[in-house]
Amino acid sequence: MSLKNSFIASSLAVALSLGAGALLTATSSFAYDEASTSSINVDAAKVILKGYDSVSYFKGQPVEGDKRFAATYDGATYYFASAENLKAFQASPAKYAPQFGGYCAMGAALGKKLDVDPSQYKVVDGKLYLNVNADVFKKWSQDVAGNIAKANANWPAIKDKAANSL
Repeated sequence: MSLKNSFIASSLAVALSLGAGALLTATSSFAYDEASTSSINVDAAKVILKGYDSVSYFKGQPVEGDKRFAATYDGATYYFASAENLKAFQASPAKYAPQFGGYCAMGAALGKKLDVDPSQYKVVDGKLYLNVNADVFKKWSQDVAGNIAKANANWPAIKDKAANSL
């Protein structure tokens, strides 16, 4: 085996272990339907981001939304903490929608669809990226640009597949 192939195999093993560990350490409060083929990470009520206000991420402090301030976009229901945030979202929903349908950005980089912890996020170049937990966020943050590029390349092939088939 060449040095390059050995490196790739080792990297893949580490990445898959990281992804498996992430799934094992995610709490049940962040459970999702692993059999769903939806490209959007929503709960049974079609709520995205575990009910967090997507506009609040861009203000530097994610907060839970309120059902009184709700909007639907691209098959998902978004909740907002205020009428002001709802109005901002309605003016430009694509701007505030999370990348990779609200699935874990590192998971997408690894060819997986993983759930997210809404407190593990980063806004990069005006786009919202989430991760499954703090350990995965830390790993993802070591090469943000590279991981975004990998996720963007993988997403078209995985977005309509069930998480448990990847």
